Amino acid sequence: MVAKKGGNRGEDAEDELKREPLQAILLADSFATKFRPITLERPKVLLPLVNVPMIDYTLAWLESAGVEEVFVFCCAHSKQVIDYLKNSKWFGQPNFAVSTIESHDSISAGDALRLIYERHVINGDFILVTGDTVSNMPLIQALKEHKERRRKDNNAVMTIVIKQSKPSSITNQSRLGTEELFMAIDPGTKQLLYYEDKADDRKGTISLDKGLLMDNASISLHNDKQDCYIDICSPEVLSLFTDNFDYQHLRRHFVKGLLVDDIMGYKIFTHEIHASYAARIDNYRSYDTISKDIIQRWTYPLVPDVQFFGNCASKLERRGMYRASEVGLSRSAQIGPFTVIGNGTSIGSNTEISDSVVGEDCVIGSNVSIEGCYIWNNVTIENGCKLRHAIVCDGVIMKSGAVLEPGAVLSFKVVVGQQFIVPAYSKVSLLQQPVIKDSDEELEYDDNSSGIIGIPSISSTPEKLNDQFGTKLSDSQRRAGSEVGDGGVGFIWSLGEGGHEEEWRHSVAPIPADKLIEIIRTATDELEISNQDGNFLPPSGELEPDSVDNDSDEDARDDYSYFEKEVEATFLRAVHENVKEDHIILEVNALRYVIYFTI
Repeated sequence: MVAKKGGNRGEDAEDELKREPLQAILLADSFATKFRPITLERPKVLLPLVNVPMIDYTLAWLESAGVEEVFVFCCAHSKQVIDYLKNSKWFGQPNFAVSTIESHDSISAGDALRLIYERHVINGDFILVTGDTVSNMPLIQALKEHKERRRKDNNAVMTIVIKQSKPSSITNQSRLGTEELFMAIDPGTKQLLYYEDKADDRKGTISLDKGLLMDNASISLHNDKQDCYIDICSPEVLSLFTDNFDYQHLRRHFVKGLLVDDIMGYKIFTHEIHASYAARIDNYRSYDTISKDIIQRWTYPLVPDVQFFGNCASKLERRGMYRASEVGLSRSAQIGPFTVIGNGTSIGSNTEISDSVVGEDCVIGSNVSIEGCYIWNNVTIENGCKLRHAIVCDGVIMKSGAVLEPGAVLSFKVVVGQQFIVPAYSKVSLLQQPVIKDSDEELEYDDNSSGIIGIPSISSTPEKLNDQFGTKLSDSQRRAGSEVGDGGVGFIWSLGEGGHEEEWRHSVAPIPADKLIEIIRTATDELEISNQDGNFLPPSGELEPDSVDNDSDEDARDDYSYFEKEVEATFLRAVHENVKEDHIILEVNALRYVIYFTI
């Protein structure tokens, strides 16, 4: 069990917090489709994160932070979640009660909170969190600040947890693969005044209401903060959702709705953490990032070599390698740094594994190369296979010589044929890709609760296809046995509306160098067009200082042209010389500073 966090037990503030049991609502449904096709068969909160179901990290943190009662809201695949919790050690813990609330027709977080309000189970301030959250932050200080504000102002209904996270200057994404977030905060009171993610406005500009500037003596505008999706809420939050059925998404509807509501006057505040860790798994890239953070021990004590509910502790060896007690490892096999090998797995001769997580009871043959991958449980990888930055789910079989290119995802029990190359960013599943999309696509929380109903699946061998489908077998289903090579079984899904860009932005694979070059070229071209049009006015309409003349504009354009050429040369060299991504970023940032000081 993870040790309890907190300050001196004799402090008055903590005694006050302990007067009533601290409750939490855990949303075990993400109401999103970003992890399809995997989540058509298993709920996201039960997917393994460094060989431990995601929900166990969230529950372990809540228990260690002093929460005494957790209500787990289940919708999609609710039976799987309920059965898992009933069979786990979370049920029956002293001073930590876990119970489930089930729904079959909720399609959003708003629906979930309205249902919970009707159950009358929340008695006071509560923690609102999703079941894909990893954190080790103590809650004492944040709760103290929230309650002190509530005593002074009943309209202070929510405190959201944030932390520093500067987005990439090239992709405008955070390290978690989320879009750049703009927040305006009162630096004195920490009140949230403005909240906008760049997904809603890709023009690179934001607009602040004049009233906001007039009503606040000081405003701090940030694009370097990460929303941890950990909220401390008053009971009024639930009633607000009940009063307004337009509130579906927690941030896009509820938070933004309160910020622009001048009638009721409800307020949201922020609590920034610095030394602690908190992050939410929103997409495949954040899955990769948070996995690496766990392996590199930023989430301590929620790490592979510490026993907590749901995990089998591994031994930490040199260079950040974790190995379970019963692993069959050939002497000629090479296990690189920051790798986790699960219990009961065997690894053949001359196989190389690095920066990867391998689950339990896997069989990995000889001369296999695995880099930056997530191999779940009971996976068979035959001789001579190559895998780069991919996800391989339970029960998958990769036959000899098969190759997984970066960004590929193999869902449960897929079979990849001999010598077959799975293209980059492909998703392969035994379930055929749904034709009918969800009806409410503008919601982030839009996954329906019956995702696999009506979606035909195929059995584990090509010979059984006709037995399962009979005369109703479609042409695509007949081709399923050959879509992934000789002896393979699985459907290759087509790309979504976002195309390749959506895939490489949110993939477990590093962003390709040619894509980074393309982004820089596009940004530079737009800058040159803007300069040629003489559009130097900022969006607010403020005039340029008189000291800025045409000569300086020409010099600036020359400097940006030089910067573009230098960056392009840097990326081309990186591709040819196989330079690491971190080194590329350092070089590009160095070039930016050179241009900045030159200008």
